[in-house]
Amino acid sequence: MSDSETDLGEIVEDRLLDGRLILRQPKKGHRAGTDAILLAAALSEDETGPLADFGAGVGTVGLAAAMLRPELTVTLIERHPRLAALAEQNIVLNGFGDRVRLVAADVGAGAEASLVPAGFACVAMNPPFFVDDTVKASPVSNRRTAHVADQPFEIWLKAARRLLKPRGRVAIIHRAEALGAILNGLETGFGGVAIRPVHASADRPAIRIIVTATLNSRKPAALLPAFVLNGPDGRFTELSEAVHRGRALLG
Repeated sequence: MSDSETDLGEIVEDRLLDGRLILRQPKKGHRAGTDAILLAAALSEDETGPLADFGAGVGTVGLAAAMLRPELTVTLIERHPRLAALAEQNIVLNGFGDRVRLVAADVGAGAEASLVPAGFACVAMNPPFFVDDTVKASPVSNRRTAHVADQPFEIWLKAARRLLKPRGRVAIIHRAEALGAILNGLETGFGGVAIRPVHASADRPAIRIIVTATLNSRKPAALLPAFVLNGPDGRFTELSEAVHRGRALLG
């Protein structure tokens, strides 16, 4: 890996969930934000884990989930060495050393082989939104890694199928345009699919989808109520504000 791929530039300390979640992350490039918080909030309210966070980056989804659900144990899986190092620091900063661990490895290159098969109750994933060669990749390494996939999304789902316990759940956040591809991927092994569209405002098309599914379930699919981020005044809606502060869940 070249120096340009490992150098993340200036690292800053930010806070999410009403200041309770401390995150060391790059000042530039891909940064933790709404997508990660929504995915963590979309996990089942009674989720007790263990949870695997695929492509964890600096650990935002897994750490937020651990903070929102005190009974949860979490494994962060991240292949980018510098991001994995930051995730490890963030585990310590937030006092989660007894409940959160890091596996510095690539999901698409068999990272799950080092983990216990059928050992997780849930897998959360915020995968790269674009396929390699379909977009112009950012020159900023952590943004390129987060936004552009160099492997098929099906590889992540295959790993999830191997790691999930019977009736375990997968939770995904992605662009709304990816819904068809996600549903196609979930046809193998998953059922009970639930889709929640996420809108920037109530009068605009969805910009994200949150999709959950259960391994080996025969339950029919469900379209959940839409989640609207902003009101007519451009500010967070009441529910959006509560979710971003960690005072409400979507699961």
